[in-house]
Amino acid sequence: MDKLATQLRDDARKIDAGVSDELDARIQASLNGITPETPANPQPRRKPAPIWWWSTLTGVTAALGVIAVINLQSPEPAPAVAQTTPAALKLPKVDWIAREAVLTSPLEQEIENLRADLKKAEDAVKQDIDRLF
Repeated sequence: MDKLATQLRDDARKIDAGVSDELDARIQASLNGITPETPANPQPRRKPAPIWWWSTLTGVTAALGVIAVINLQSPEPAPAVAQTTPAALKLPKVDWIAREAVLTSPLEQEIENLRADLKKAEDAVKQDIDRLF
């Protein structure tokens, strides 16, 4: 690191960053010759037309028109419902037999398999870390 720092310092000392008098004079002339542009007659700003007011009125008018058209239409008669008596309704009898699902054995085996896989992965990671250090 010291060798690199020494090399950089030596290279920095060799850099000649001087500005000639001619270049300095040209830069100053350019900077002094620039003046900010000012408008001759500033135009007064007009207020924008209240378009939002007209759009609000148009929206309200359209909504009222739709409501009026819907309310003026005659309601459709409800469809006739067939009269059914309880005697006419005969539902088939279903015998529901509920049994307990036996899933504990396969789930326990799956958990053991997962634990074994995790143990193998943990051992592999430990071996990789031991090899690095």
